[in-house]
Amino acid sequence: MRLDHKTSRTGPVIAILALLAGCSTMDGLRPAGAGAPAPAPAVDRDTTIALMLAGTIQNLQRLAQAAPAEQAEILASSRRSYERAPLGSAQLAYALALAVPGHAGRDTDRARQLLRELAAQPEALAPVERALTLIQLAQIERELGLKTDNDRLLAETQRGDRERLTVANRRLQNEIEENAKLRKQLEEAQAKLEAIAKIERNLTERQSATEGRKQ
Repeated sequence: MRLDHKTSRTGPVIAILALLAGCSTMDGLRPAGAGAPAPAPAVDRDTTIALMLAGTIQNLQRLAQAAPAEQAEILASSRRSYERAPLGSAQLAYALALAVPGHAGRDTDRARQLLRELAAQPEALAPVERALTLIQLAQIERELGLKTDNDRLLAETQRGDRERLTVANRRLQNEIEENAKLRKQLEEAQAKLEAIAKIERNLTERQSATEGRKQ
């Protein structure tokens, strides 16, 4: 199976899987005197699992790089395969597809659920599939844990901002009320001053009129 440069990130995994498959095949070709060969069904299963995982990894690479329409098609095909044969290789492939970043159908919560089901029933998977399940599950758990922490910190920050805003608004309202009170007191004081000034003017006018009559 040939892989282009776009699948270089998954190349080591596929190479290991191919090596495992090749070793299994070579075991089946040993002479009778070279030791007891592995049972034929086990060889067939190892080879099949290796090829399936190689195909799954290529599919995940396509899912990460394809256009949105093709991404939706790939994910739908993976889901149909899982629905036909849940709890096995198809479920692992679907969970891995759901966990791939960069496409609209990504659902880490659903992927975690599927992987947890597989981890709880390891007999449904081959050893290499069980290892991949646990690795991917640990990665998703860590990602979701970080997201939970970020959401909590954001909520705390927003709550703190709201509390500070509430305090600031309360302080502003108090200042507005205090200013209104001071303005009312100032208006009353000005009214009293004007009244006193009017009384003084009247007294001055009366005094001037009385002095004028005396002269």
